[in-house]
Amino acid sequence: MPTERFQFTGEGGHQLSAALELPDGEPGAYALFAHCFTCGKDTLAAKRISVALAAKGIAVLRFDFTGLGSSEGEFANSTFSSNVADLVRAADHLRSTRKAPSILIGHSLGGAAILAAAGKIPEARAVATIAAPSDPAHVTGLFSEQVDNIRAQGEVEVSLAGRPFRIKREFLDDIAEQELMKDVTGLHKALLVMQSPVDDTVGIDNATRIFVAAKHPKSFVSLDHADHLLSKPADALYAADVIAAWASRYIDAAKPAKPIDLAEPRKVIVQETRKSKFNQTITVGPHRLVADEPVAAGGEDAGPGPYDYLLAGLGACTSMTMRLYADRKSLPLDRVTVTLKHSKIYAKDCEECETREGMLDQIERDIAIDGALDAEQRKKLMEIADKCPVHRTLTSEIRIVTKAVD
Repeated sequence: MPTERFQFTGEGGHQLSAALELPDGEPGAYALFAHCFTCGKDTLAAKRISVALAAKGIAVLRFDFTGLGSSEGEFANSTFSSNVADLVRAADHLRSTRKAPSILIGHSLGGAAILAAAGKIPEARAVATIAAPSDPAHVTGLFSEQVDNIRAQGEVEVSLAGRPFRIKREFLDDIAEQELMKDVTGLHKALLVMQSPVDDTVGIDNATRIFVAAKHPKSFVSLDHADHLLSKPADALYAADVIAAWASRYIDAAKPAKPIDLAEPRKVIVQETRKSKFNQTITVGPHRLVADEPVAAGGEDAGPGPYDYLLAGLGACTSMTMRLYADRKSLPLDRVTVTLKHSKIYAKDCEECETREGMLDQIERDIAIDGALDAEQRKKLMEIADKCPVHRTLTSEIRIVTKAVD
């Protein structure tokens, strides 16, 4: 899936660095993502959620707030209000160049900023927060020992996540003036609150206050066992899955750009996500899948492996072929269950194999047939299993044509 990188002008006149994750086809909707305090658009949670949503047909714009990442300006001169204004500017840019965002997503303090900005983005119909504080002033807990010094001196350097940041008195004054619960009460948009009960940075009581203040439609989803930054890939992917499914009730999906030719074989597109060493997205028409390798093989086990999909293809084809035959012959077949396993064996151990040296691939396929069938009917169904197209492909000569594409 393509990523379009560009800059747009923020509220303070600075050029802000942005990335727009696009699906392979026409986006079904556009979303705007706000990252956490002192983070950036390319943090793991922001990138993983954006890429995962793009795989589901939702284009996602994320950007670095002033003075962070690749954006211009000084972080010390930014405030919560300026971040909210930059979110509105980002929505304006999407509106003028593509389409205004109908989904707003915010993580941590970005979640609070999204709630404050939502009323200024009229096209937005669905708002999702992840580990958002109910009061922006909550962020001062990260440097509480320096708050008095900041007020006394006007500006102090603090250490956040091992990095130095300068915080000004104006920042403290600005967040103290925020009335986020009024924004939540007057939201008038669908709200999804996501929070981990074990988050030790923003407690789950914040989610409770946001949820209680909001009017319906509103939903709450617990991110069980997730940390504040959603550092585990599975947690970020789960959040994206939930957001996509929930938001589908409130957005109008785009219509296909052209009619689908049912006679034309569908292409299978496999692309690296770069979320981990082996993680891949697989696109088959409207379907989105994930592939990975087990942890023992150096992956993160975020999805089935290549051989798992190979076995799944053979198993599905086997079961479908047997079902077609049984229905055509009116056999009392209730259910077929195919269990498969791939392994390597020594060629010398295979008496019926032509190859006598080295190693061979072996697929073990166990087929359970349920139904009131006699022995002859079961025998015939087992014969039919070997006639499935995928079985024939795997046991015949295969020509794979590979070419480089610019």
